[in-house]
Amino acid sequence: MKKLGFAIAASLLLMLATAASAQQMDFAFGVTTINAPAYSTNTSSSTFPPMSLTGGAYPSISGDFLLHKNYGLMGEISWKGSQGVYDGYQPYRPILWDFNGVFVPRLGRHAAAELSAGIGAESIRFYTNYYTCGYVSGCTNYSTNTHFLGQFGAGLKLYARGGFFVRPEVHLYLVNNNVEFSSSHFARYGASIGYTFGER
Repeated sequence: MKKLGFAIAASLLLMLATAASAQQMDFAFGVTTINAPAYSTNTSSSTFPPMSLTGGAYPSISGDFLLHKNYGLMGEISWKGSQGVYDGYQPYRPILWDFNGVFVPRLGRHAAAELSAGIGAESIRFYTNYYTCGYVSGCTNYSTNTHFLGQFGAGLKLYARGGFFVRPEVHLYLVNNNVEFSSSHFARYGASIGYTFGER
């Protein structure tokens, strides 16, 4: 989790460093889940077929800032809240992160759409009962497989009071070489709560 913490801290620092020139900045925390296609018996004859990524609670942290009118940049990280069990024996946890361009058109005084597209990675941690130690990385009890991904997202920000909002959202991921799971594409959906700083 040290690398995950570093990635979150670096993302927040980058956003804060550019916030001075931004017209608007949002931070949000959410809980989502994943829906992915099931394994098809027609595609392989493997004894241990790849499993579906469907299910589980995925907490998420996101932030965006608008640089020009309704256009800006966005970053998000989401991870499986509890370890899953891969093929009945191997504990694992997927972590998804991405950086996106974002378009946030207003839909009235108390609502705004949020459309995003960008790139990132799917990191899958497979946990073991032993630790591997290094001078730079410290000690870890997992190995990580990482795959490049593309992300397309849509959300609806509903402002309840002041800058506070609730955002139902859906994200489509296209993952390169996602051999550990049954499909190279899946959807993550749920809702976030957040706050908007600056003009709205």
